[in-house]
Amino acid sequence: MSGVPLAMCCFAGVLNFFLHKAVIESGHPFIEDTKYYFGRHFGKNSSYIIEFALLLAALGFASTGSWLTVLIYGAYTGFNVIAAWMLLTGKV
Repeated sequence: MSGVPLAMCCFAGVLNFFLHKAVIESGHPFIEDTKYYFGRHFGKNSSYIIEFALLLAALGFASTGSWLTVLIYGAYTGFNVIAAWMLLTGKV
């Protein structure tokens, strides 16, 4: 049954990239400052590269059928959902 954890991580990864793009394009002052810092020091798309590396690691572990990976990556996704909601609705 290693396909289920893999599919769950894949779905969470798509959600993470969707949230990441929405937050990056939100124009929030905190995000604009962060984009400037990352762009100046690491390159324009470095935040996407980090997100992709996390997804690849999660998919690699999930391909072995690891439910712990699903739990950890799911928690990461949950925190991303909360943070994106706070930034996009102006709670922060």
